[in-house]
Amino acid sequence: MLGLGLSAAAVALTGCQAKTPAEQAGSWQTPTEPVAGQGGSAGRIVRTPRTLTQRLTGVLNVHLQPTSQNPSHPTYAGAVALALTGGQTSGQATVGEALRFDAGPVLLPAAQRVRMRPDSIFDLASITKVYTSILVLQQVEQGRLDLDAPVVRYLPEFTGAGKSAVTVAMLLAHTSGLPVGASVTGYPTLAEKWKAVLATPLVSGSVPGRVFRYSSVGLMVAGKLVEKVTGQRLDQALKSGLTDPLGLRWTGFNPNTWISSAERAARMVATDARSSRGLLRGVVHDDVANHLGGIAGHAGIFSTAAEVAVIGQLLLDGGTYGGRRILAESTVRRMLTNANAGLPAVDPERPRRTSDHGLGVVLNQPWFMGQLSRAGTFGHTGFTGTSLLVDPTRRLVFVLLTNRAHPNWSWANPDPVRVAAADEVARWHTQQTTTGPQRSGRQGSATPSPPPRGR
Repeated sequence: MLGLGLSAAAVALTGCQAKTPAEQAGSWQTPTEPVAGQGGSAGRIVRTPRTLTQRLTGVLNVHLQPTSQNPSHPTYAGAVALALTGGQTSGQATVGEALRFDAGPVLLPAAQRVRMRPDSIFDLASITKVYTSILVLQQVEQGRLDLDAPVVRYLPEFTGAGKSAVTVAMLLAHTSGLPVGASVTGYPTLAEKWKAVLATPLVSGSVPGRVFRYSSVGLMVAGKLVEKVTGQRLDQALKSGLTDPLGLRWTGFNPNTWISSAERAARMVATDARSSRGLLRGVVHDDVANHLGGIAGHAGIFSTAAEVAVIGQLLLDGGTYGGRRILAESTVRRMLTNANAGLPAVDPERPRRTSDHGLGVVLNQPWFMGQLSRAGTFGHTGFTGTSLLVDPTRRLVFVLLTNRAHPNWSWANPDPVRVAAADEVARWHTQQTTTGPQRSGRQGSATPSPPPRGR
């Protein structure tokens, strides 16, 4: 499989010399093919071991075409992968296209398509939940929220049978008993839509704290908690509490309101092209988040692979990044500890899923972590085909961003490529410990000037 699509001309990649993932977003290089040469008296061919960059490129190229796991359609139009080991780039790959279809969907002529770039901007979908959880935990540290307090203490509108027992921590651990989604259609104002979210009833028969049941509603409510105690709208709280301190220029809600038209045309990754809203590009894919103005705790953040990796590195390093402390180490430790030990899990879409979950992060789930899955591994996935994976034992941060919802999310299951890529990273790391480190790609590439500032 890895022999497919390793052409150096097909991929533009970030350089390996930048000091931080955020700085790497603008640098480019092209991986070289394995070098063939004569070796030994018998004249046998000796090939340089494939770098992780080349391996990831091979895996991602395979899924640009139909596979046995997904025989009717490609898994995605394009993808970006970035692996950091010990805070340094160990591999990265960029394949395919950020825009391939127009509304309909209609396949665009080649000249009108947009190639994927290492700094392409993706709709992160549910990875947004990680950011919201960090913002909640910041307010816990400042004494404005108590994880063990009932949500209704802060949001009196959080009404309904049994909901007085739902705590702030339960929202982040998905044990509140709230359903996956909320109904917000038919309400004329944003305020009424949010009132409907807060009044969403528990799943029939559920008891808060007893069962893991993945719930986007829980993180919608968590985002509303942040707004209530900070007095800021969630996008403003994200900017002041996280993206500005970390220097993340290309991370935020509703990017079309702060990105230039030129950057949008070159870097924005498309999602749906057959919805009633037409082609979605820079507009949140999640329908509920869209009804809520594109700003919600469960979905709506857009970002690049390099800047998502910063969030992984922040948590891996105990709450600090670039000399800035964002969360206390003890808070991060609680965030990454399984809050649901011994609890059953209910997830009809993924029957093999366990209840292992921290406060806002998924723990030890082979269905997307593959061979990187272990007790301490954490991360999150997004419906649009995105994922963040962090393995503390290997000091690894791995980001895989795809546009599998372009032009139609029902065309493909994103989990097989998530597993295939994670498995390749795991094998590469294993080889590093047995044969010594290999370079991630050609070194010394020129680095162009950084792109214009986003906001």
